[in-house]
Amino acid sequence: MTTQKSSPIGRVEFIALMGMMFATIAFSIDAMLPALPQIADDLTDGDAAQAALILTVFLMGMGLGTFFTGPLSDALGRKPVVYAGAALYILSAAVGWYEDSFVPVLIARFFQGLGAAGPRVVALAIIRDLYEGRGMARIMSIVMMIFTLVPAFAPAMGALIMGFTGWRGIFGAFVVFSVVSVGWLGLRLPETLPREARRPLRLRLMRDAVIEMFRHPTVRLSIIVQTLIVAMLFSTLMLIQPIYADVYGRGDSFPFWFGLVALVSGLASLTNALVVVRLGMRRLVTWALATQVVLAGAMLALTTAHLPGEFYLFLLWQLSLFCTASFAIGNLNAIAMDPMGHIAGMAASVIGAFSTLAAAAIASPVALFYDGTARPLAVAALLFVAVGYVLMLWMGRIERAEAQV
Repeated sequence: MTTQKSSPIGRVEFIALMGMMFATIAFSIDAMLPALPQIADDLTDGDAAQAALILTVFLMGMGLGTFFTGPLSDALGRKPVVYAGAALYILSAAVGWYEDSFVPVLIARFFQGLGAAGPRVVALAIIRDLYEGRGMARIMSIVMMIFTLVPAFAPAMGALIMGFTGWRGIFGAFVVFSVVSVGWLGLRLPETLPREARRPLRLRLMRDAVIEMFRHPTVRLSIIVQTLIVAMLFSTLMLIQPIYADVYGRGDSFPFWFGLVALVSGLASLTNALVVVRLGMRRLVTWALATQVVLAGAMLALTTAHLPGEFYLFLLWQLSLFCTASFAIGNLNAIAMDPMGHIAGMAASVIGAFSTLAAAAIASPVALFYDGTARPLAVAALLFVAVGYVLMLWMGRIERAEAQV
């Protein structure tokens, strides 16, 4: 069942707006991918590993900011927190554009991630303010489909911008993107959290909310599985460009292939939106993870077989990784958020902060095992989805036991 309280804008516009707010994260990461070699040459004496910290520190800032933006939005309202986060994001992007040395740019990226947490977390809380249950999962699926369109174009957009302005111009694009999305929110969507529903910003209440979430078995399992899926995505982002360049000799065409895969994977989110109300969130996540266990195992075998056309097999597997995430993340968010409507902002923060920070910690060592093949990524993906699949089966047993009570 779907409940909508009092949104003055149509569903299509609402979904597009939430998708753009979510896409702040994807654009901030994926547009930087083609710039890393140039940043390495300009700021780190060609050290590609140091240049990759441009992505890592952004994720760290986003993970930290995610924990605070939800409680702040529960206390102050949704829109003021988005505005504050956007202001920090824009200011940090301006610093990144201006600075000429690596450390200040890294610091700017950290604070840019901190600011980007605002639109990401608050968008999830806004969706929960207005929708619940499988209806919320359907909205989330369509939002995720829009979210996946940004990675389809972001690397190519980053490369195009670099052609005219160098890598610094990408920071200018971040400013424009944020101004447009937050301006749209300010002009078209009123506050979704009334004053009487707000919770004071007290450490005790925050602690109680976190305890409540992790004591709820379904919410706890949803967060852990989402962390594993996000770790799979982070591992892919860290290794995908070296794999294209070193293993398959396609570094120059990387933005095209990456965009094509991301674009096609958007169909998975659309499919999920069409079937989730009928089939249910947990079932779809479980099926997606089971399928990826088979595919990741097959890819691991292929990394030692060296078959003709191996690049295209890898391309199909990369597509399957993105499709797995499309089926899983939106549904897992909905599963975790559904029982937590009374603390939606805090719940969105805990889910986002835990899944981001823990996933970054889990995925970071994967890059250290890169050996010039796709094997480390295949091993990591297989491990993450296999554990996630087992946990989803456990969640199913819990739900069946609760239904019998």
